[in-house]
Amino acid sequence: MNLFEEGFEFNLAEFTELLISVGLKVLVLIIIFAIISPIGRRAISGAINKISKHRKIPEARTKTLERLCVNIFSYILMFVFVVMLLEMIGIPIGPLLAGAGIVGLAIGFGAQGLVSDIVTGFFILIERQVDVDDYVTAAGYDGVVEEVGLRTTKLRGFDGTLHYIPNREISGVSNHSRGNMRAMIDIGIAYDENIEEALTVLQRVCDEFSITDERIKEGPDVLGVQSLGSSDVVLRVLGRTANMEQWAVERDLRRAMKEALDEAGIEIPFPHQVYVEKKYGAEA
Repeated sequence: MNLFEEGFEFNLAEFTELLISVGLKVLVLIIIFAIISPIGRRAISGAINKISKHRKIPEARTKTLERLCVNIFSYILMFVFVVMLLEMIGIPIGPLLAGAGIVGLAIGFGAQGLVSDIVTGFFILIERQVDVDDYVTAAGYDGVVEEVGLRTTKLRGFDGTLHYIPNREISGVSNHSRGNMRAMIDIGIAYDENIEEALTVLQRVCDEFSITDERIKEGPDVLGVQSLGSSDVVLRVLGRTANMEQWAVERDLRRAMKEALDEAGIEIPFPHQVYVEKKYGAEA
């Protein structure tokens, strides 16, 4: 009984000492990596910004490369942390990596998909299909690119939703941020109004915008009668704007055209509803 108690006390003390020793090492490791991580991120950002200024790399491309390099740095840091942690608790990582069983297990848990993500992401970057802050449609989602990483691409939708898209699912990309964009406005006038007068009024507004608005790169011009609606004659205006400015220009043009037509006394029709109440008289 005494031997059992002595042995139990010895083992408990040894375990406690080992736990404290390993715990302190792990704590120190966590602190070191917590310090290295922000320092490394700032160093990477500073280096890339310095290189981009020297080589006059566009801002969007600079952001893309910066976030990619930070992403790679985070993965490497995480891998090193796990390896050192396993070594600290007495699990040798070398034999694990060399074992064919571990390789097979990794493939079984989706390493093939991971490799596909990395390869696809590599070609997206090399071919410059997208950059950070580009407005794109990819894998059924549309939004502004926030990050192109090794494994995923992040898109921020206009409703604020952040979409994480595995790179292997991006089979095609529609980039809406390359070159000038189209601004198109359809506006209707009443059938009994003078079409030529309305076209002149609208073109006058377009000419003023082309001179005063720096967002407009081409036009805008009144194309003419686009269609004949149920209650209006639809006139179309078309122009080209700086990237991502097309919606704001359309709103401003639409307002200015409405005010100009009102000033000229040209009616913009709208649907009317007529309510007819039928009364039944008492039978004689």
